[in-house]
Amino acid sequence: KVRQLVEEEGNDRLMLRVFVTGGGCAGFQYGFTFDDDVAEDDTVIEQAGSTFLIDSLSVQYLAGSTVNYTEGLEGSRFSIENPAAETTCGCGSSFSM
Repeated sequence: KVRQLVEEEGNDRLMLRVFVTGGGCAGFQYGFTFDDDVAEDDTVIEQAGSTFLIDSLSVQYLAGSTVNYTEGLEGSRFSIENPAAETTCGCGSSFSM
């Protein structure tokens, strides 16, 4: 899905940035944005023709995680399957460790 969204934007330099911030109902929350700039402290992951960026602070919370894309009655969204998360909220967008 990342590749399709990048094609729709018409900018083949776009990469999906995945990050963690404080907040959400469980303590931390996941965030997603498209970015065409790689910071010097980013971890760059290429998978299935798509490029993902993770900043140096978020990488410790996302190690071993999988990015998913779901479409359903509540809309479409990216989500994270994180084996290190001790608890997650009902919507899956926040977690605690």
